[in-house]
Amino acid sequence: MKFCLQTKIIEPLSGNKPKNAIILLHGYGGDGNDISILANYWKRFLPNTIFFSPNGPEKCSVNPSGYQWFDLSKDDNNYITKEALKSEHKINQFLNEIKNEYSLDSKNISLSGFSQGCMIGLNVALKLEEKINCLVGFSGRIINKSHLIDKIKSRPNIFLLHGDKDVVVPVINLLESKEFFLKNNYKIKTRILKNCEHFIPTEASSLALEFLKKNLYQ
Repeated sequence: MKFCLQTKIIEPLSGNKPKNAIILLHGYGGDGNDISILANYWKRFLPNTIFFSPNGPEKCSVNPSGYQWFDLSKDDNNYITKEALKSEHKINQFLNEIKNEYSLDSKNISLSGFSQGCMIGLNVALKLEEKINCLVGFSGRIINKSHLIDKIKSRPNIFLLHGDKDVVVPVINLLESKEFFLKNNYKIKTRILKNCEHFIPTEASSLALEFLKKNLYQ
C-alpha cells in the first residue's frame, strides 16, 4: 500500500502479524531515517510491533535535504498553529491508513516524537476521537496551549523526557507542559535528563522503552 506520507517501515521482529504499531515523528530538518534508529533498538524488545518513520509533508525551509512538520520561518504563534494543522490532517490520514492496512485499533497504536515531532504528536494525540495507546515525547513542547485546551478529546498516557542543558527547546517547556496536563487531569510521566542537550541519549531511549513495554499489548 502507498501511504500519504513517505515512510520507512520496520516489520515486527517476530515475523508475525503486528499487535501494535509505533509511529516515530522526526525533528525539524530531519527525516524518517534519523528517528528510525529508535525502532532499530526497540524492536528487539517489542517483537510483535511494527514501526513507521514517516517524513514530514514538507521540505524543511532551512534544510532542503530534510523535512518539517510545520514552518518556523515566522515567529508568530498563530501562524505556526495554522501550519501545524496541515500536518495534523496528514498524520490523522496516515493513522487511518495504518489501522486499515494492518487491522489495528487505536488502542494498539502509539506515537513517539522528537522536538518538532513531539510537538505535532501531542496535538494529534489529544485531539483524536479514539484514544491511542500512549505517547512518548522527547525535547518538545505544547505548540499553543489556548488552541489545544478547547480541542481536547482524548487522554492517552504520556511520557515526556527533556535534557536539562537543552538550548534549542529549553527544559522550562517540559515543566510548562507538565503543569498543563496536570491541570487537565492527565496521567503524565516526566523525566529531566542530567547534562543532556537537544538529542535523545541512550538513557532516554531505555526509559521510553520501559514505558512502552508497560503500555503496549504484547
